[in-house]
Amino acid sequence: MTSGRECGDNIIEATGLTKRFFDFAAVSDVDLTVRRGSIHALIGPNGAGKTTTFNLITKTLPPTEGRIVYNGRDITGESPSRVARRGLVRSFQISAIFPRMTVAENVRIALQRPLGTSYHFWRSEKTLAVLAERVDALLEAVGLADQRDQSAAGLPYGRKRALEFATTLALEPELMLLDEPTSGLGSEDVDRISGLIRQVSADRTILMVEHNLQVVAELADTITVLARGRVLAEGSYAEISANPQVVEAYIGGTDDE
Repeated sequence: MTSGRECGDNIIEATGLTKRFFDFAAVSDVDLTVRRGSIHALIGPNGAGKTTTFNLITKTLPPTEGRIVYNGRDITGESPSRVARRGLVRSFQISAIFPRMTVAENVRIALQRPLGTSYHFWRSEKTLAVLAERVDALLEAVGLADQRDQSAAGLPYGRKRALEFATTLALEPELMLLDEPTSGLGSEDVDRISGLIRQVSADRTILMVEHNLQVVAELADTITVLARGRVLAEGSYAEISANPQVVEAYIGGTDDE
């Protein structure tokens, strides 16, 4: 696990987060603080409320109760798009790319978003050439430089996840939220994606929902464990793995999300 990471103030402070669907509380009174510059993992057995908590923080879902502060600003009532423009950017469990475009075109579209030209597909190559250097740099960073002109649809699943990393990084996130980044990957791709997470965390904060405890142990500075919609424990991997309540929660986990 990483150690000695210099963390300043808190980038996210969520207090009393609650989400009810009719009479069912998927998340209840969750407090979550993420330190700037850290890798923070959100884990728990099936049905723990991990995905719901993630959706609340990214504003995909509005909370029934509670407050979310990002960089000292209350974003509880803001839209997902506005929050993303503030630098809080999410990648999804299912790879979100344009399959009919090339690898390089996918990254370029993401780079166009801050320019307000994301959907100007008709713009000439000459007009968009200014983005080429940044496209190449991002593809090099995620190990896709050799496949820049390949159709995104033809990439293996692990490579598609790497491309999603590149498109997410193109948005220059300050806080990068990763939803099950190693889900469905073979061991080689898990190692590759873990390396990318470690690499991109050098100058940004990472909050991830992750089921692979080996990945969590290797990467996470702080781990929050959820069970039945509530925070069960928080601390380093050594601390939470020695917690008998955490062990019991995993053994007795129920089906869910």
